[in-house]
Amino acid sequence: MESATATLDPPTSPLPDTIRGALRWTIKGSAVSVTILVVEDDFNIGKLVQTYLEREGHRVVWVHSGEEALVEIGRHRVGMVVLDIGLPGMDGFEVCRRLRESSRVPIIMLTARDEETDRVVGLELGADDYVPKPFSPRELVARVKAVLRRSTAGPRREVVFLGDVTVNRTAREAAVAGARLDLTMKEFDLLACFLDHPGVALSRERLLELVWGLEFPGGTRTVDQHVAQLRAKLGGALTIETLRGIGYKAVRS
Repeated sequence: MESATATLDPPTSPLPDTIRGALRWTIKGSAVSVTILVVEDDFNIGKLVQTYLEREGHRVVWVHSGEEALVEIGRHRVGMVVLDIGLPGMDGFEVCRRLRESSRVPIIMLTARDEETDRVVGLELGADDYVPKPFSPRELVARVKAVLRRSTAGPRREVVFLGDVTVNRTAREAAVAGARLDLTMKEFDLLACFLDHPGVALSRERLLELVWGLEFPGGTRTVDQHVAQLRAKLGGALTIETLRGIGYKAVRS
């Protein structure tokens, strides 16, 4: 299996920058081609990621530090960020946090860390997916396609409600009977997901896919933790039923 430590094959028929730029918003197969900001300080890994993404028709802007990433995100119409956690200086967690202050651009994090807590931190900060190192470049490309499909799916309702609970996606605000709820980013996304599917049984795996956009070992525990936190903050305004052996269902209290 190919991995990020494999020897880099020469790019096949590299395209001039002007042509790659023209591909920015075209369709290649079933995937949307976009400008992808790659933030990776390791030359071999960065070059490998750049090569495989460009072969898919994407335009790649590659930088080596978090500080550069925050500058370049304002210079390009970026459709996705592939972000290494272990950067020199400003690490990937801080870059993700700052990006999420003003942008909903999809973020896939690259990490050499194998601790579940590190992965959960990245997801809690708003990352859409993660890929552990060493990784298969083909797996990374597949995950890029999956995240792009989700981010370019049909329009969702911006304001959803169930009983006294309301979620406004545009304002990133949730409220109970008009009183604003103080939710983390993933608690907000989880609540919005429940309100999008009132009365529908959702498995933990399905919630991982819809809210976190990935699966990882021990991931269903993350769902349970966030449901418990959400229940506490809702204070009974919305009933989130536990379906033994399945997952959860939200119903009007």
